[in-house]
Amino acid sequence: MKIQLLNSGKLFALSCLCASVTNAAFAAEQWMDEVVVTGTREAVRKSEVAATVGVIKGVEVRAAKASHPSQIMGRVPGVWVNITGGEGHQTAIRQPLTTNPVYAYLEDGIPVRSTGFFNHNALYSVNMPQSGGIEVTKGPGSALYGSDAIGGVVNVLSRRPPASGEVEASGELGSFGWKRALLSGGNSFGDNGVRADLNLTRTDGWRQMTGYTRNSGTLRWDRALSEDATLKVLGTFSNIDQQTAGSSAISLADYSNNPTINYTPISLRKVNALRLSAAYEKETANTLLSVTPYVRDDSMDLLANWSLGYDPSTYNTSNRSFGVLAKYRMDFEAYRSRLIVGMDFDNSPGGRTENSIRTTRVGSVYTAYTLGNRIYDYQVTYQGISPYVHGEMSPTAALRLTGGLRYDDMGYDFQNNMTPAAISAVTSVGTKWYGQSANTAKHYTHLSPKLGASYTFSDSLNGFVTYNHSFRAPSEGQLFRPAATTSAVLAQQISAGNLAIKPIRVDSYETGLRGKTATGISYEASLYHMVKRDDILTQKDPITNAPISVNGGQTLHRGLEIGIAAQVADTLKLDVAYSYAKHTYDSWITNNANFTGKEMMQAPRVIANTRLTYTPGFLQGGNFAAELVSLGSYWMDDANTTRYNGHDLVNLSGSYHFGKELELFAKVNNLSNRRFAESASGTTYAPGMPRIWYMGLQAKW
Repeated sequence: MKIQLLNSGKLFALSCLCASVTNAAFAAEQWMDEVVVTGTREAVRKSEVAATVGVIKGVEVRAAKASHPSQIMGRVPGVWVNITGGEGHQTAIRQPLTTNPVYAYLEDGIPVRSTGFFNHNALYSVNMPQSGGIEVTKGPGSALYGSDAIGGVVNVLSRRPPASGEVEASGELGSFGWKRALLSGGNSFGDNGVRADLNLTRTDGWRQMTGYTRNSGTLRWDRALSEDATLKVLGTFSNIDQQTAGSSAISLADYSNNPTINYTPISLRKVNALRLSAAYEKETANTLLSVTPYVRDDSMDLLANWSLGYDPSTYNTSNRSFGVLAKYRMDFEAYRSRLIVGMDFDNSPGGRTENSIRTTRVGSVYTAYTLGNRIYDYQVTYQGISPYVHGEMSPTAALRLTGGLRYDDMGYDFQNNMTPAAISAVTSVGTKWYGQSANTAKHYTHLSPKLGASYTFSDSLNGFVTYNHSFRAPSEGQLFRPAATTSAVLAQQISAGNLAIKPIRVDSYETGLRGKTATGISYEASLYHMVKRDDILTQKDPITNAPISVNGGQTLHRGLEIGIAAQVADTLKLDVAYSYAKHTYDSWITNNANFTGKEMMQAPRVIANTRLTYTPGFLQGGNFAAELVSLGSYWMDDANTTRYNGHDLVNLSGSYHFGKELELFAKVNNLSNRRFAESASGTTYAPGMPRIWYMGLQAKW
């Protein structure tokens, strides 16, 4: 651990030293002058936002040619996104790596999925490689976005239509059968602008039986309705079909010597996601009216690999949503004041059908299965209505005060479609028992306040302090889908316990600085302290290993995040994203252990990304780039007995422009072919990709 921290510290110090030799002609991106939209759902200067917001511009996203969100999201300090197989991912933003619903994933400010039907893989239903940029607002965001916005808010922006006709097309090939075609084009006609994007991806996967296909598309239409009114219609779809090892971990021996093995080749995931929204805005000199109705249609077929050992099943979940985001903003001359009042509404009926399966296993590998009995069959409708108010004022020219309050009124209407005899009882499959709930309704209300202040010390330095309160309501799966257990009595106890789960509560305090030096170095630094109460303790059935969930935990999250951008020379740019954090159990007592005072598992203290980009003239607008991705060591268990040592990976990329119309690009990830883990827990490891290459051509006309 000390060695890893020392290495990361040397890396950071070296980066700062290199940045200090920046020449005075530096013309890098001015973070203080950036405009962001996620904080208030409309464009504001970042220097007046009392929060830490990481921005990856659309040009940078598209230039990265990322094959997975993990290859771009780490450029934001304190963000770790891993690969769980195919397009799947887990995320760590001011939290350990987790599948829990502690992040809000948005597309143009609209939640990608309903609160009640959260999925930690939400980014696989967004066409990120062709997006117009990414904003990551770190820390709680419930005062504006409601439940789930605890660790952060990830907002993927759509790409605007072009001012004149343009077409882009790129084709890629890579290791392990990687193929991708990206097509994009659009035009403007009078008061109308249109852009269409298409993403077609295929790969065999680098582990056994881990191939997948992805078809995604985006269609955006912008229309000027009058001098002060606009309409933006956005339609997106994603269809993903993957054989998935997921985060299918393997033994240390196989991880070291046979990492391509997949213990769960029978697992699968098929995802269909469709979203349509129409954003109407009418703006005068001092007011803005915004109304955005939207619909979502999500479905997923899944044979889960992680539960094959204790609760093998195959299931379908689906939900269709209708919602509206509405707000009205008023500006006042006195103290440059601003008042925003709004209302969010989401109605999302959905359901689950699930069957047990009987598996065939040869050694460690699950080779086949047959369909068993129905164990869950229900409909559940999530509905939420959430008024909020947000205010800003400037008592002095340098000081900007902000405050907000949101009231969430939300709940579930549950209907069990199992036979009358099973409802309020249990369903048995062999020696396993599944708790069943009677038709019921669950209801939650919550107030989420926020307070903040930003201060401009000079044209080149500003800072902020902020307090945010956040919460997370239980998802439909936590409430109505208890895991299998060993007796009918225990199954019903677990079912009743799940229904009693309360929302998690979070309080966060943060301070930060943003600025640029006389030599042109742009920097951001923030400190945060976050306490999570009524956290959900996951206890294990001693025989089946099935998770049993109850409230009662408290965790503490503290950290430092630093971002630096420096033009070392006319053709050489350095970017550094660094974070040091500690995530601990303040109170965590299960039925068989006390982890109070221990560090949380899968919570590296150090996350760092350092990129050096060389743009010589002979590449005619292209560049060479070297990237070092550093992940510190972390505990693999809550008892803090086994540690993953962390890793450092080197990635290289390059591009050459044949004029303005044609670009040749190539990249190599994990140049040294290092063995590393995407995640490690208990005594098992989920291996990461070996050395992998991509190359392709992109044409524009």
